[in-house]
Amino acid sequence: MMDPVKIILDTDPGIDDAMAFFQAIGDPKIDLVGMTTIFGNVTVDIATRNAFRLANMVGREIPVARGAEQPLDWKEFSPSSHVHGDEGFGDIAPIPVIGTAHELSADAYLVDTCAKNPGEITICAIGPLTNLALALRRDPNIVNTVKRVVIMGGAFRVNGNISEHAEANIHNDPHAAAEVFAADWEIVMVGLDVTDTILCTEADFAEIKQISPNKGGFIEDMSKFYLEFYRSVDVHGGCSLHDPAAVIACAYPEWFEIVDAKIDVVLTGDKWGNTFEVPNANTTPVRVCVGVQIDTVKRHFIETFKVFD
Repeated sequence: MMDPVKIILDTDPGIDDAMAFFQAIGDPKIDLVGMTTIFGNVTVDIATRNAFRLANMVGREIPVARGAEQPLDWKEFSPSSHVHGDEGFGDIAPIPVIGTAHELSADAYLVDTCAKNPGEITICAIGPLTNLALALRRDPNIVNTVKRVVIMGGAFRVNGNISEHAEANIHNDPHAAAEVFAADWEIVMVGLDVTDTILCTEADFAEIKQISPNKGGFIEDMSKFYLEFYRSVDVHGGCSLHDPAAVIACAYPEWFEIVDAKIDVVLTGDKWGNTFEVPNANTTPVRVCVGVQIDTVKRHFIETFKVFD
């Protein structure tokens, strides 16, 4: 067996971020070496607390570096409490969590860890891309020391989910996303083209709880809030497997149909946050996921919980 893929999870936990965390911890082909936190589903302070809570649940001392509080160039961000709950985990109450954030900020931690492990680290970004943009500004050479960047974000051939044109993570900091897409590193974009096709139902979450009463039960509890949000926007077939799909793509790219496209981001007007192709741009093509083996990815996610409890 090949060595596991080493990843840093850049995250704003978040219900599906918690799902992605357990995927990263439970998958034998993935080695979660650290987490960086970001505003998005919740404030960065809650995101950092939630990251420690997840690490504590699996008994792991995982470095957690606190990241950006707000987007690069605008100040009107507000958390997605209607989707994830005020504390990020649906109706599950917060708990005091013992944990001290890493001495380095998230962007500095990304630069430092990649420099110390050249060509080994995959950054899996499942929130706004502000920390990655700040890392590029701090040390542009990170494009040479990172292995690749896998992003849960964007919408290529489909509509957005926070507006007709934009996916939420890109919408929450399009200026950061534009800098990240313009950089000369390998990017895999796991966007709504694939994540909205992988739906987890009440029955799927019940199976996860049956497999893993503790960790899976935690996911099943918070899924109730998540599924209710989806029903409120007239999606009745389940909730999208957004962030776990990005983690799975880090280790199983063969389960995804991928095309190369040069991507830019709209920074003004009604299409704010839209990810669109610019064929003649002088940038490195992004590897855009446009199809996925739906049943394979969902079954893999569910069965990963067999390692817990």
